[in-house]
Amino acid sequence: MNQPFDRRHFLKQAGAVGLGLGLAGTFNPLARAADALAGSTGPTPTPGADKLGWKLAVHSYTFRKFNIFDAIDKTAALGIRYMSISGSVNLVGTTAMPTTSLTPKDQERILAKMKANNIVPKFVNIGVVQLPPDEAKSRAVFEFAKNFNIDTLVSEPPTASLDLVEKLCEEYQIRVAIHEHPKGHSIYWDPALVLAAIKGRTPLMGACADVGHWMRSYLDPVECLKKLEGHVLALHFKDLNKQGPDAHDVPWGTGASNVKAQMVEMKRQNFKGAFCVEYEYDWDNSSPEIAQCAKFFNATCDELAAS
Repeated sequence: MNQPFDRRHFLKQAGAVGLGLGLAGTFNPLARAADALAGSTGPTPTPGADKLGWKLAVHSYTFRKFNIFDAIDKTAALGIRYMSISGSVNLVGTTAMPTTSLTPKDQERILAKMKANNIVPKFVNIGVVQLPPDEAKSRAVFEFAKNFNIDTLVSEPPTASLDLVEKLCEEYQIRVAIHEHPKGHSIYWDPALVLAAIKGRTPLMGACADVGHWMRSYLDPVECLKKLEGHVLALHFKDLNKQGPDAHDVPWGTGASNVKAQMVEMKRQNFKGAFCVEYEYDWDNSSPEIAQCAKFFNATCDELAAS
């Protein structure tokens, strides 16, 4: 059933992040295995995107009604070779659980499933995850990311956590991309607030630009990207039917977000990284719309790469 943005219930479900992991400092073989798998041959990259240094990835939250293995199958069926993983996932026969509570065996199964489906078996990022001021809990998230071979955390850390986050970023050499939910649901809803949080800090801290949530906050995504120049580490890329809190996703290039202009801007900034499809509409069967998004992305990349 179609429904608009639902405030992403994982914020509540991920509250247990960092509890009971028992992984800190004890589990390194998976990271080495993931490195080996990530070097395996996948589908041929789209020429334009490859030339620009861009990756089209499906964010697993898009398929939150399905287990992670089905999400991988759905991504593969779309011909997309990269994925990011949400802060909460379903395993077979389970309800949503914090991703950071996955066991080493679960992690191995997920990477093997990606490899078998010709998806690069290394998630481009994970999030949204919680990074509280409690060092043990936040450190457990960084440790999980290290062991799962993920180099970028997407988070909305409270102000009280920023010094700790910077310390852990530098210690682990893992990036934190600050995400923003819409105005009224996030302390980072405006790019100026993200810039204030990272001012004077390590370049390992930057922004995860959720361009759809800017639309819901009545902000112009192109202007927001310009303000964040040099600090965008990842994108939750979307096109919405209109501005405002009740707006919903539509196939890229058919809505009010001026997504082509956003891609032009990211080329101007010489951005290298992932455009993550986080399609928060038509939850039961969003694949046809995502296929349209991928077609638009690939065609635009080819055009921009040639210009």
